[in-house]
Amino acid sequence: MIRVVCGVFLVLHGLVHLLYFGQSTRLFELQAGTLWPDGSWALSKLLGENGTRMLIGVLCVLAAAGFVAGGAGMLFRQSWWRVAVVATAGFSAVLYMLSWNGRAQHLDVQGGIGLLIDVAILTAVLVFRWPQTDF
Repeated sequence: MIRVVCGVFLVLHGLVHLLYFGQSTRLFELQAGTLWPDGSWALSKLLGENGTRMLIGVLCVLAAAGFVAGGAGMLFRQSWWRVAVVATAGFSAVLYMLSWNGRAQHLDVQGGIGLLIDVAILTAVLVFRWPQTDF
C-alpha cells in the first residue's frame, strides 16, 4: 500500500511542475500578479526575461517527466525508480533555487514549497532509504 501512495505522490508532484511550466511561459498565472521566474538571481541577467522564462519552462517539463517516470517506476516495481527520483528531485531543487528572485516574499509561487518537498524526498530516499520496497 505504501508503494502505491508514494508512487502516486511522486507522479502528482511531477504534474505540479507543469503548473510552473504554465506560469513561466505565461499560459496562465498561478497567482494574480505573479511574475515568476522574472528576476531570477542567476538567469535573468544572463538570458534576459524571455530567455529565462523559456528555459525554466522547458526544465519544468523535464522535471515533471522525471517525477512521473520515477513514480511510475515505483508503482510498476521497477528497480531503477530510486535513481530516477533522486536525480529528478536534485534537478528540481536546483531549478527552483536558480529561478528564485532572491527575495523572501511569495516563496510559495516561486517553488519554495516544491523545494521543501524535493529536500524531503531526497532525505527520505537517500538518508532513510524509505520507502523500503520488496523488489
